[in-house]
Amino acid sequence: MSYNTGRMDKEKELFQVAEEILKCRLCRQWGTGMPVPGEGSADARLVFIGEAPGKEEAKTGRPFVGRSGRLLRLMISEIGLRAEEVYITSPVKYLPLRGTPSRENVLHSREHLMKQLSIIGPQTVVLLGSVACLALLDRKVEITKEHGSSVRKDGRTYFITYHPAYALRFPKGKEGLREDLGKLVQKIMKTST
Repeated sequence: MSYNTGRMDKEKELFQVAEEILKCRLCRQWGTGMPVPGEGSADARLVFIGEAPGKEEAKTGRPFVGRSGRLLRLMISEIGLRAEEVYITSPVKYLPLRGTPSRENVLHSREHLMKQLSIIGPQTVVLLGSVACLALLDRKVEITKEHGSSVRKDGRTYFITYHPAYALRFPKGKEGLREDLGKLVQKIMKTST
C-alpha cells in the first residue's frame, strides 16, 4: 500500500484501517463498545494521541467527545487551530474492560496507530499522557517532569504533555497543558517560517 497518495486515497486508506480495527479480534477481546479509530484531516500536520476511548466515545465511535475531549477541543481552538485541521486518536481503539489499558493491549493496538500515522504523515505528534508515550516512545514517561518537551524519532517530532483527563482533575495539569500547547504552536510557527 502506498502512503504517498492524494487526500482521497489517504481517506480511503484510513477507512481501511478503521475496518481492520472493527474486525480485530484482539482489540475486541480487551475492550467494549464501538471502535473509535479517530477523526480529523487525513493531511494533518499535527496529530493528538490520547489513551483509550471513554464511555461517551464508545457510544458514539468518535474520539475525545466526553468532558476531557471538550477541554482538548477547546484548547485546540485556543491555539488557533480547528479540529478539522488536526487528527485526534488513541493507541487503544476500544473502551478498555478494566480502567487503564494493559501494556499488552497498548502494544498490540499500536500496530493500527502506526498504520494511521504512516498514512497521515504528520510532522508533529502530541502525546497526551503516559499511555500515548508508552505506545510511541516505547518507554514509561513521568509526565510531570517531561511535559512540554519534544523527542525526535523516526523523522517525526513527538511532543509530550498532560492528558486532558488529568488536566480536569488537577489545576496544575490544566495550566501545564495550556502552556505546553502554546509552546508547541510557537515551535511549529518557527519551523514553518
